[in-house]
Amino acid sequence: MAKRGKKYLAMREKVDRLRKYTLDEGIKLLGEVSYGKFDEGVELAVNLGVNPAHADQMVRGTVVLPHGTGRGVRVLVFAKGEKEKEARDAGADYVGAEDLVQKIQEGWLDFDKAVATPDMMGLVGRLGRVLGPRGLMPNPKTNTVTMDVATAVKELKAGRVEYRVEKAGIVHIPVGRKSFTAEQVRENIDAVMDSLIKAKPASAKGHYVKAVAIATTMSPGIKIDTTDFKV
Repeated sequence: MAKRGKKYLAMREKVDRLRKYTLDEGIKLLGEVSYGKFDEGVELAVNLGVNPAHADQMVRGTVVLPHGTGRGVRVLVFAKGEKEKEARDAGADYVGAEDLVQKIQEGWLDFDKAVATPDMMGLVGRLGRVLGPRGLMPNPKTNTVTMDVATAVKELKAGRVEYRVEKAGIVHIPVGRKSFTAEQVRENIDAVMDSLIKAKPASAKGHYVKAVAIATTMSPGIKIDTTDFKV
């Protein structure tokens, strides 16, 4: 186990690890136990009652955060012709086809999200081994393989984030920055929870939202009472 510093241990003393806080209490406490000298990210962790080993219990989707993530998103689009123009007009940072594929094959990866029109996937497929492990591969399930590239770019720029349940049944998703107001963090979390609940697999049995916690980049985790959410 990694050794914790004095500041972290001091902040951890302020958190009752046996208590589950209301969401509003947790967000308020988060501001008191975040000690980094930078604008730390805020992350939500949700333990779901699913078994990701079964395909019919995989939870995956996207959600547009009302207040974004608090960081700029560089969007790359694989498109040609009219769709290339649409992507540029929508604010895409990089747009192209064979030229971008070659650039990426040479090691360039200075972007955060990638979108592609369906007709480009034969070409983009060459990059599977590079983009796949980094979570950058366009995918129809996350609305990043689409003919509506303008909407995809605008939503990603505005704060659309992807989520996917991990092997242990946990979803980790960014919900803002320490500089956000409590209301902004609350509204972002509400949007994520609403999306996760709507994504509940029909085959999932028993309690779906088993545990919820929030933390900043440097803070200890704070357990949240799941009764705050309509499960």
